[in-house]
Amino acid sequence: MEERLQKYMARCGIASRRKCEEIILTGKVKVNGIVINELGTKVTLDDIVEYEGKRILPEENKVYIMLNKPEGVITSVKDEKGRKTILDIVKVEERVYPIGRLDYDSSGLLLLTNDGDIYNNIIHPRVKIDKKYIAECKGVFSKEDMERFEKGLDIGGYVTAPAKIRIISEDLVKNSYISTVEITIYEGKNRQIRRMCSSLNHEVISLKRVSIGDLKLGYLQQGKYRELTKEELQYIKEL
Repeated sequence: MEERLQKYMARCGIASRRKCEEIILTGKVKVNGIVINELGTKVTLDDIVEYEGKRILPEENKVYIMLNKPEGVITSVKDEKGRKTILDIVKVEERVYPIGRLDYDSSGLLLLTNDGDIYNNIIHPRVKIDKKYIAECKGVFSKEDMERFEKGLDIGGYVTAPAKIRIISEDLVKNSYISTVEITIYEGKNRQIRRMCSSLNHEVISLKRVSIGDLKLGYLQQGKYRELTKEELQYIKEL
C-alpha cells in the first residue's frame, strides 16, 4: 500500500508529519537512491527510504510519554547551541519527538511519541484542546485586565482567541505584588501566554503547564516522565 513519504517518515519516528515535510524540502531524504526535495512522493514498504544516509523503517513499538519538563531545557531532539534537550531526560529506545512545545523558560506537561497519527490528533488546528497553565506574574490583575484577557489580546499582529484566567493568590514580596493565576488557552502561538500577560504590563516570572485536555500532570515530579495510561491513550486517540 502506498503512502505519502512524510507520513512514512513520521511512522519511522523521524519527526512529526509536518516537520518531515520540511526535512524533505531540504534534500536530506532519498528514495531508492534518488534525492527527494519536493512533496508528493509516495512510497511502499518495498522502497528503500534513507534519511541523512541511513535507511529508515517504521517503528513497530509505539510509545506515548508524559514528561514534566524542567525550566532550562529545550523542547527539541537536538540543539545546535549545545543546550540540554528533552532527550537528555527521556531515555527510551524508540526515537520519540515532542507533541507541541514548551519554551526554554517554561516547565510542565509535555507529551512525546513516535506515533505520527497521534501527533496530528493533538496538534491539528481543528482540535481545540484546552491547555491549562499556572503563571506567576508581576503586579495585580485588575477587573479590566481580566476582561481584556478573556476577550482576546493583540500580541503583535495577532489577536488571541478568548481565554480564561483565574486569580489564585496575590502576595506582597519585597514591596511588590506577585499574582499567581491559572490561565487556560487552546491556541499555541509562540510564547503566547508570556506575550498576553506582557501586553497588560504583567511580566511572567514563571510558567508551568499543568494539563492538556483531560491529561493532567498530577504529582509527576519535575524532570520525571512516565508512559500514558490506557485511559489517557484512549482519550487522545478519540480526539
